[in-house]
Amino acid sequence: MTAPLSSDLYRHLLTIRGHAGSIYSLQYDGEYIYSASADKYVTRWSVLHGTQDKFAIKFEDVPYSLLLVNDNKFLLVGTNTGKLHVFDLALNKEIKCFIQHESAVFSLLSNPSKKQFYSADASGNVAVWSLDTWNLLLFLPTDCGKIRRMVLDKVGKKMFFASQDGYITILETDYFNVIHNFQSHKDGATSLMLCEEENCLFTGGKDALLKSWDLSSGLELKVLPAHNFVIYDIVKLNDKNFATVSRDKSIKIWSKNSLEVLLKIDAHKNGHHHSVNNIIALDEWRFVTCSDDKTIRVFGY
Repeated sequence: MTAPLSSDLYRHLLTIRGHAGSIYSLQYDGEYIYSASADKYVTRWSVLHGTQDKFAIKFEDVPYSLLLVNDNKFLLVGTNTGKLHVFDLALNKEIKCFIQHESAVFSLLSNPSKKQFYSADASGNVAVWSLDTWNLLLFLPTDCGKIRRMVLDKVGKKMFFASQDGYITILETDYFNVIHNFQSHKDGATSLMLCEEENCLFTGGKDALLKSWDLSSGLELKVLPAHNFVIYDIVKLNDKNFATVSRDKSIKIWSKNSLEVLLKIDAHKNGHHHSVNNIIALDEWRFVTCSDDKTIRVFGY
């Protein structure tokens, strides 16, 4: 199936209800959506029907972050207390629980080319783990405050993360030395999207601004007043469009070329009624979001 060219055709397809608390993180395995909620459950839903299957995990703590790894065979869950859980989805059981972090794990990132994954916490620590053995390989304490988002370049050689001190930090993934860091958002950087084709990095912050940066020079290219409150996530939808979500309850679809807002989705357009916390692209023509309003919503052509 080929996606239409016009982004104004995005429409509400499905609302999934069932959680009893805010929903913070989503993952997708090609068939099911996984969600992490303040009700202390991680749950799995059919993307076509919105129905819950038999998979549901109840935690003692609140799950904040999710990551599917190793061809979707394992699910990683980071919690508000810093625990990091590893679940074998075929066996339907937990195989590891790490307590390396002492504060909330907000971001998880996989690097298959290095056979590693990374976890980052509210104190500014980044941990490097083996995807083969689950061993801790390196623990990197920083003084940057809460790390909300991490992204990798296409070949897995550079890691970018956004932090509470307003800086974007770039690490090389051989020895995890800092290549570059720069001030991006005065009150804190909260979201990232890498566009290597355009040699560009997009960032969002507590200042509600969307900024673009030249990857070669590190110079600021554009500053756009994007939302009314903090931008929690930025994601590429396809070659033409990307999306931002915010505490202001809205989802915005942007043109990558013109950086114009093509569509705003809010409660009046079957969007969310409270803060939108996470967005993931399901494919080139569909995406899914989650919110403090306790719902997961699927949009597409």
